[in-house]
Amino acid sequence: MKPIVRFAAVLVSLLVAGSAFAQAARKTEVLWLGQAAFRITTPGGKVIMIDPFLTANPKTPAKWKNLDELGHIDVILVTHGHGDHFGDSAALAKKHNAKVWGPGGLGSTIAALGVVPGELAPRMNKSGTVVPVEGVKVTQTHAEHSSEFVWKNPGTNKDEIHVGGEPVGFIIELEGGPKIYHMGDTGLFGDMKLIGEYYKPDVVLIPIGGHFTMDPRDAAYAISNWLKPKHAVPMHYGTFPVLKGTPEEFIKALGSTSTQVHAIQPGDKLEF
Repeated sequence: MKPIVRFAAVLVSLLVAGSAFAQAARKTEVLWLGQAAFRITTPGGKVIMIDPFLTANPKTPAKWKNLDELGHIDVILVTHGHGDHFGDSAALAKKHNAKVWGPGGLGSTIAALGVVPGELAPRMNKSGTVVPVEGVKVTQTHAEHSSEFVWKNPGTNKDEIHVGGEPVGFIIELEGGPKIYHMGDTGLFGDMKLIGEYYKPDVVLIPIGGHFTMDPRDAAYAISNWLKPKHAVPMHYGTFPVLKGTPEEFIKALGSTSTQVHAIQPGDKLEF
């Protein structure tokens, strides 16, 4: 092999190795924005927005109520049709030409009503898996809740109740990153055990507020007995007066555990 060819081959090998090392060294960033809203940035730089209830969210820091501050968004995931989860999905979808992945019935409703263009409201359903962008795999799971979609009819200026599909959770698998389970709004259900055993999530984003979802005691039972993740991030509490559960109650109910609880505040970031 001629010296110049040998040098070029070595250089290419170093560049490939360096790129692989840089990819492996990147972390997954999880930014909580209050209620069930999270922005996840993958090791490959893709951005996933989940349940983007932001501009009307009393717990979202003022900075993040400016949707421009979120930066570019590649994927929007919505667990169900309630306003404190669908939130700013339509505005973000149109702004970034990003598809809104949620319950199949919800996608049909928002497309039919013209809330978002039809091409930005693809359908999927529980147990279905999609790869919305490179390096990201998303599977819908069961959630024990409801999912009406309230729409203000511009012709009558009155609220209408439309089909929101059945509520879901999401298993989010990231190339080079953790497996994240966003539970959506849910009460306890026995198949959480199956989800824990089959998908083996590393990070669980879990509602603890009570009234509409699990309370701290229920959430602790799910983590300790069924899901058993490395990390748990409490969510969906304190936003409204009825959501009385607290991270302190959740941690106390967990007792001795190998799961690390991250009791962060809206606007805080975690890296995994």
